[in-house]
Amino acid sequence: MREFSYERAATPAAAAARAAEVPGARFIAGGTNLLDLMKHEIETPVHLIDVNGTGLDSITETEEGGLRIGAMVRNTDLAADARVRRDYGVLTRALVAGASGQLRNKATTAGNLLQRTRCPYFYDTNMPCNKRSPGAGCAAQDPGAVTRGLGVVGTSAACIATHPSDMAVALMVLDATVETVTPEGDTRAIPLAGFYAAPGETPDVETVLGAGEMITAVTLPAPIGGTQMYHKVRDRASYAFALVSVALIVQPDGTGRVALGGVAPRPWRDPAAEALMPRGAGAVMARLLGDATPTEDNAFKIALAERTLAGLLAEAKE
Repeated sequence: MREFSYERAATPAAAAARAAEVPGARFIAGGTNLLDLMKHEIETPVHLIDVNGTGLDSITETEEGGLRIGAMVRNTDLAADARVRRDYGVLTRALVAGASGQLRNKATTAGNLLQRTRCPYFYDTNMPCNKRSPGAGCAAQDPGAVTRGLGVVGTSAACIATHPSDMAVALMVLDATVETVTPEGDTRAIPLAGFYAAPGETPDVETVLGAGEMITAVTLPAPIGGTQMYHKVRDRASYAFALVSVALIVQPDGTGRVALGGVAPRPWRDPAAEALMPRGAGAVMARLLGDATPTEDNAFKIALAERTLAGLLAEAKE
């Protein structure tokens, strides 16, 4: 790990302003992803800004009837909140499916959204990776590469990595909004559907956040009810990232919402596919994954996603 300097910020605006002042600065809260990346020298920040003391660790109700979740709220506390368990069950289920209890005790809402891919070629600094070193190439697309856990849709010639978050998949299906503060002290609200950048030719640019811009909260709209479910298919029963995950909300009339994890560089959702839900899982997946370009190793994800959704729809009817 390389040397770095450290400071604590008192307010979100001060943290954002300081991040803009110091090239190579990074925010740190739980550190469950960033510290690992620093140890591997994948991330080499020269300055860390501790944002744990910025007062963003509470969950409050909004005037619209939803919830505002502070950026520093720990995953354990968010999953256990009575309002979340009652009205946003898909979020609690997704959080509990992720990581271990120890990690959830430290991991924050903002950090979970911003965690970086677990692509093995991203973590192997001996291999070329456009996400780690822009312009280096994508080892995952070289002949003989192991791509079983990588993306099948929404990828590009520069990157086929997937986003690892379970929480983000649930937030996507809930129509969450990300609130931020800029170094100038301005605030903005970004629908999660537009928060993640497509890999294109610049997969190192992962979100639409500007330099120094800091997440302050995630807002959930008023509850929509329905049967809410989250199912994660993985290689082992715990402490593993999703091969395919499905976040589902089904209403009594058969309509609903669905988002996928483990298949794309961001949580994958398409309202046009959701309109086909009364016709069954096959119709939904034909639209949702119709543009998939899988490798030979991960083509199974398409059928796996359809079977997983079919099983959840059947369970919801019961």
